[in-house]
Amino acid sequence: MLLPIKENEINKLIPSVATGKQFNSALGNPQKIFQRIMISAIGGVITLLISQSQVTSQFYSLWLILGVVILLYILWGPILEASRKNSKFKSYSFSALVDGYIADVFVEDRIEKKQEQANKDGRLQIVEKKRTWVVLDIEDEDGLIGNISFPLQNKFNILKKGMRLNCVVLSNRRDFSNIQAISDAWCPEVNLWVGNYPFLLRPAFEEFVNRKIVN
Repeated sequence: MLLPIKENEINKLIPSVATGKQFNSALGNPQKIFQRIMISAIGGVITLLISQSQVTSQFYSLWLILGVVILLYILWGPILEASRKNSKFKSYSFSALVDGYIADVFVEDRIEKKQEQANKDGRLQIVEKKRTWVVLDIEDEDGLIGNISFPLQNKFNILKKGMRLNCVVLSNRRDFSNIQAISDAWCPEVNLWVGNYPFLLRPAFEEFVNRKIVN
């Protein structure tokens, strides 16, 4: 069952500014965090050094502020990335609450990274780094809605076919004949949240579901 969501309601469920959970998600893996730190440190130091050479210039304050901004990139970078994700997600014309169930649940290995590495004979070979993902097919009484996927964790072992599942779908068509985006999802039977990115404000969404469906 798809229940239309009003614009003022979707804005309460998906924030414009990144939350703590969204910040952590956008922060990324250790490699991405290291890259952000290097950009902040190197870019910030270089800019601040330039500012010191411009002490007598009218542009000194500008260079100084720019240096501080770059140094803080490790903080505002993930906030900006998460806020952009939220904004893009809400850019579709229509949104609806899904009251559905898990039609299928399975795992698959996905290649996350490829790199060349020398073997014991000194020859270069392609080494693939894989990660196991969980895939959920979501259905309601009208049929398949779509699927969501996310990295495997032990807590997801309790997910089973037939479990009730609630999420938000978005489309540019009023009849949702073409669903273009699916949020993270809540499984109320086991009070478990699933998804690769936390679009929804979780307490607000749980209350919204209980108000719209249970009542």
